Amino acid sequence: MAGMASALFAANRGLPTVQVGAPGGIIFASGLLDLLGVHPAEERKVWQDPWAGIEALTQDFPKHPYALLERKEIEAAFNELLSFLEGENLHYQRREGQNSEMILPLGTTKQTYCVPKSMWGGIKALKERHSCLLVDFHGLSDFSATQITETLKDRWPDLRSARITFPGNDQIRELFTGELMAQAMESSENREKLAQAVRPLVGDAHSIGMPAVFGMNRTGEILAELEKQIGVPIFEIPTLPVSIPGLRLNDTIARGLTGKGVRRFSQERVLKVHREPGGDFTLDIGNKRVGKTVRAKGVILASGRFWGRGLIADRKRIREAIFDLPVHQPEGRKGWHHKDFLDLRGHPVNRAGLEIDDLFRPLDSSGDPAFERLFAAGSILAHQDWMRMKCGSGLAISSAYAAVKAFCI
Repeated sequence: MAGMASALFAANRGLPTVQVGAPGGIIFASGLLDLLGVHPAEERKVWQDPWAGIEALTQDFPKHPYALLERKEIEAAFNELLSFLEGENLHYQRREGQNSEMILPLGTTKQTYCVPKSMWGGIKALKERHSCLLVDFHGLSDFSATQITETLKDRWPDLRSARITFPGNDQIRELFTGELMAQAMESSENREKLAQAVRPLVGDAHSIGMPAVFGMNRTGEILAELEKQIGVPIFEIPTLPVSIPGLRLNDTIARGLTGKGVRRFSQERVLKVHREPGGDFTLDIGNKRVGKTVRAKGVILASGRFWGRGLIADRKRIREAIFDLPVHQPEGRKGWHHKDFLDLRGHPVNRAGLEIDDLFRPLDSSGDPAFERLFAAGSILAHQDWMRMKCGSGLAISSAYAAVKAFCI
């Protein structure tokens, strides 16, 4: 997300932009855009007001990247991204200045900041606790309407579940949420079959929740047609990875960046970087071999942590993969993890990363910017545990915004 957001913000400012690297965690994302949901993580304190949460977080952890950002910058970053997505026909909704409680695929809930419009009905239904029907499909092992209903029944007595056959898959014993199911829902014949199966189950339900599989590109149209056929509002519930809303988000941003003239090398990596006498960078790009070379006045390093291969761990230390920058990390491998895997404090290794100055430039071993026009954004930054704090999207989007802003100074 940080790399795509950086490319978007740069392109919006008229900067010729190249994005290099395979999609990272975004393809495993739920499609929800978190700002801050939990702090302190060990106390599992949940925040309905993410801004109050960020204030508390930065007081407790003054080196967290959020401490370098003003609220107006974070808001501007989100507004710019959401406006872009709206223009690409991917619609998000939020409560201004507040988090919303969202149903998750295992029946738990979380506080999140922005959700796809297709899921907003679930937030309203959970808040109002009105009569609601959840529907899943025979053979779909990674989503259970019954499990969600059982988990939430004490809070939501008027929630019930049903299971039907996925249209066009009468003979298939096992289903997986993914593009094939989403593409099947783009067929009007399949939608009619689905409506026929669900209609007799509605009863007194005010709304219906189903797994997020309603098309890749025309979700709003598909849901509107089904709502007309069935007679009640329908909302999507995120599924376990790989989640269709995450793929929609990735595909929408990628398509929009190409439309803005961003040159994307999504199946290649930066193999080596050379510093030119004038301060520019020359980047060798390819897979195992160099396929092309790009010269750039500045670089935003948004390569992620271990999953994105921005950080690489060996038996002795954690290193940064492209520039070999110093990585803030525990002393010695024994300090990476606590003894208890589920330790509520989290593991120190998950706060490893690059330390930066107030312009989001990575620091060298002496504490100075490693390069004048090298910036960093996203999960590669040190002093944050985005997964436990539920701030991954907010961190990625706002740090990308700050990095581009710093480059433009």
